[in-house]
Amino acid sequence: MLGDGMADLPLAVLGKKTPLEAANKPCMDMLASKGINGLVDTVPEGMVPESDTANLAVMGYDPRVYSKGRSPLEAASMGIKMADDETAIRANIVALGGDGEYEDLIMLDHSSDEIPTEEARVLIEAVQQKFGNDILRLYCGISYRHCLIWKNCPEFNDFSRPHDIIGRRVGDYLPKSESSRPMLELMKASYEFLNNHPLNIDRASRGLKKANSLWLWSPGKKPSLPDFKQKTGLNGSVVCAVDLIKGIGFCAGMRVPSVKGATGAIETNFAGKRDSAINELENGADLVYIHVEAPDEAGHQGKVAEKIKAIEKIDSEILKGLLEYMNKKGERYKILLLPDHPTPISARTHTRAPVPFVIYDSANELDNGNICYCENSGRESGLYLERGEMLMERLLEK
Repeated sequence: MLGDGMADLPLAVLGKKTPLEAANKPCMDMLASKGINGLVDTVPEGMVPESDTANLAVMGYDPRVYSKGRSPLEAASMGIKMADDETAIRANIVALGGDGEYEDLIMLDHSSDEIPTEEARVLIEAVQQKFGNDILRLYCGISYRHCLIWKNCPEFNDFSRPHDIIGRRVGDYLPKSESSRPMLELMKASYEFLNNHPLNIDRASRGLKKANSLWLWSPGKKPSLPDFKQKTGLNGSVVCAVDLIKGIGFCAGMRVPSVKGATGAIETNFAGKRDSAINELENGADLVYIHVEAPDEAGHQGKVAEKIKAIEKIDSEILKGLLEYMNKKGERYKILLLPDHPTPISARTHTRAPVPFVIYDSANELDNGNICYCENSGRESGLYLERGEMLMERLLEK
């Protein structure tokens, strides 16, 4: 059970508690009170704390070996068949504001007010029709997350992550090398085309931010992961809303069911994810990896109450039902609970720091007293794992 970005820092508005400490989450606290608590580094030193890196580690894949960038994994989830000479690039559809040249605009929102996929599709298909060709192909993903496939792509490594620069002038974060000039030109051209698109005029009239520019980042080549079943001997499934995590599942040969209403935002279908996980277990899965994006999105938006609400919904609408189901089955089971990385409200981006985990074994319950699952429960345990991929080994120990 992975709550993306759940870990945080103490906040004055919460009486110096973190969102995990402030949330009402009896199921998580029960698991901490009766399970093994610890801290784990999911992002190797020297690597950027992105979700592909951290989730690969949690699934048991050393990101130092297998991380090729998030975009190729997202492409795999979207059913895009990449050739060896093609590069996948994440294409956010972002909200830029202000006047003047492109460089003087401000990054208002990396998610364009978490634009609905139906609206994003209209804009992405329009951009593809305008700029797409035999070299460039743009594919619509979910909400603001989309994929650009670039044949014989020039070197492109001086990109910036849009969620890192909210509220800042974009000119300080644009690609500047000669080889990445084609990416910059496409971003600028997309703004000129999208800013006055009828859909964006309508969004502005509704008090929403315009989704008025592509933002290109995190390129990567065709991915390859060892098969999860061959690696562990287990049938695995991934229940998730976002293409990145689905892509890891697809590349690892795991089942990836579709969950109606799963969006990656606070409005996501929490109960649908619970029911999908149960259905996977009923139909032969030995391990189900449940990923919820909502706490991470709240962290990026700086929304304290929404982050707490997301954590509480994971507890009440997913974990509670899963525990009831598995206890009723009467078989031994284990649960691994953790975030992939912190997304502190104060930073509004991912940070590289150890995260708290719990491994609960129904056949070996511990008595830790009444513990609040949070950053401190991991820290105070004294158990520290220096590599994220060690978690899967621990979980699967006989």
